[in-house]
Amino acid sequence: MNILQVTGKPELARVYVASLRNDPTNLVEFVDACSPALGDRLKKWVIIISSQLGCPVNCLMCDAGGGFRGNLSSAEMLGQIKVVIDGNGLDPNACAKFKVQFARMGEPALNPQVATALRELSGLYSGVIPCIATIGPKESRHWFSELLTVRDLFHDFQLQFSVNSTDEVWRDVIMPYPKMSLGQLADYGQSFYRPGQRKAVLNFALQPGWPLDAVGLRRKFDPKYFAVKLTPTNPTATGRENGLELNEDLGAITGKMEEKARDLEQQGFLVIRSIGELEENRIGSNCGQAVKSFVDRMAV
Repeated sequence: MNILQVTGKPELARVYVASLRNDPTNLVEFVDACSPALGDRLKKWVIIISSQLGCPVNCLMCDAGGGFRGNLSSAEMLGQIKVVIDGNGLDPNACAKFKVQFARMGEPALNPQVATALRELSGLYSGVIPCIATIGPKESRHWFSELLTVRDLFHDFQLQFSVNSTDEVWRDVIMPYPKMSLGQLADYGQSFYRPGQRKAVLNFALQPGWPLDAVGLRRKFDPKYFAVKLTPTNPTATGRENGLELNEDLGAITGKMEEKARDLEQQGFLVIRSIGELEENRIGSNCGQAVKSFVDRMAV
């Protein structure tokens, strides 16, 4: 791995861009983040890694899509984690909360090596909490079946489905890739749940025109097994190209989110309001932004 660029602020997030396999066109990005509210990685440390070179899904708001060049190996995924750990000189086993998110470039459920990486990860850091963010690809039934076994290697595990709309037609527009239906996601998420553990999360990037029907969501997803996370549609080059309304004003973000959150809470859902720090937009810590801007700059 060859580190090409590191940007950001240590007290918030640092974004790494690296090349792999001695090929300058094989680019990945990964993130070293902590919570500004806590201000200490020993209290909460989050590392967000890529699982693929590019991404075949091409979501409307994501800069990671396009130029897909294949899967990363387990060693290449774990290597991203090691770079971040070595750069901080801290022991993750000493952290009160240490999370590794497979949520950067790529769709993790399309890479069989993710399960291998998770198995190895469970033996490296005793308290690590993995997070898988996925659209739920239809072709990945075996992958999801294996994940039920891998899950039990960890004391805690976070599964997040990128849903983005309660309308199946709109889901295909937003995430143009064959994926499980809402009913199939509900069945799997319920089977993934362990009593006393965290619920699977249904993530919605808020966007005018993308239907989010709280009553309809409740018909398919039981709040006993699922929580809902609301996020702004963060500024990306792809989002601008697709004419999306990008949230760059904190007041506007909060107002839109609260209206949706109230409807969902009335249906019994635990709602996570995930606004984050607007400074992260300037750092370029949204998915695919760092590699895209690096490539664009090199092309000038």
